[in-house]
Amino acid sequence: MGITSTQISTKKLVPLCRQLATSYEAGIPVLRSLEMASTTGGDKTVREMTRTMHTAIQGGKTLGQAARDQSKLLPPFLIELLEAGEKGGRLDVMLRDLADYYEDRAAMQRQIASSMVYPAFQLTSAWFLGTFSLRLVSRIGEGVFDFSAYLHGYLIFQAEAMAVLAGIIAVCIFMARMGWLSYVWGLFTTFIWPLSKVTQKFALARFFRSMSLLIEAGMSMKSCIINSAAVMTNPYIQKDLLKAVPLVQQGSTLVQAFAESRFLTPTAREMIVVGEETGNLDKSLLKVSQLHMAEANEAVKRAQAVMSVLTVLAIGGVIGYIVIKFYMTYINKALEGIS
Repeated sequence: MGITSTQISTKKLVPLCRQLATSYEAGIPVLRSLEMASTTGGDKTVREMTRTMHTAIQGGKTLGQAARDQSKLLPPFLIELLEAGEKGGRLDVMLRDLADYYEDRAAMQRQIASSMVYPAFQLTSAWFLGTFSLRLVSRIGEGVFDFSAYLHGYLIFQAEAMAVLAGIIAVCIFMARMGWLSYVWGLFTTFIWPLSKVTQKFALARFFRSMSLLIEAGMSMKSCIINSAAVMTNPYIQKDLLKAVPLVQQGSTLVQAFAESRFLTPTAREMIVVGEETGNLDKSLLKVSQLHMAEANEAVKRAQAVMSVLTVLAIGGVIGYIVIKFYMTYINKALEGIS
């Protein structure tokens, strides 16, 4: 479980889904697969959950019912797919697709995280070196310089700054647990360039990947849209796409239902048309998802380049300010000495 959610993280779901899919395809019953996962899984929470599910199935419940009992730990999307696959007699396909889906999602998260490492390192270095230099420059001309006293004061300053940062993180965790952080963070990432392109492409890739799986599982179009929108974890794009649900209920096609969407791309609209006309909507949506994933990766590279430039400019501005302040302080002290 993550600190911002009670659900098991994607990273931990990947080996579980892959183990269940591989075991089931090899002819091992789900009950036995869960028993194996409860003893060989690497995460304690996953082992306890699979052990509970194993016991529930032994007691007469279906896999879908056992999974739904663990709704605090398992995402709704996974539960819906397990139930649909079990009812439709396609559990092997659903388990394999779930394993592929969460592996793709984990790769997406790694891509985003890796793109943030270098800018984060630059900003962290700029903070510590910049504050050290600025405080040092401000001490010029104050008589005999005591480096030990200065270092002690600087460490106290950083301790206070870290305490403030810890408080901000605690507030963010609380807001995430209450479901508020997604609105605050989503407002920033959805509408502010260059992060907006990255957020929108990744959200659409996840949405259409989920839609493809749910349609293949035989779920109703209403349920497909609702569950796929929930997977995106972006309240603004989710709200936009959910506007299609009442139109679908009234008998509109997907093209008509998504006509007023602000975030759907022209390519996505065209592929939906092709999918509905050919009867291969799940495959068309999978292709859209793959296309948007490729575009999202390119958007990440562009955003990373822009952020790197902005970071360098910010660091350059701080260095320039330090140099100017140093010379202005030095000159003012010299003029005071002359007068």
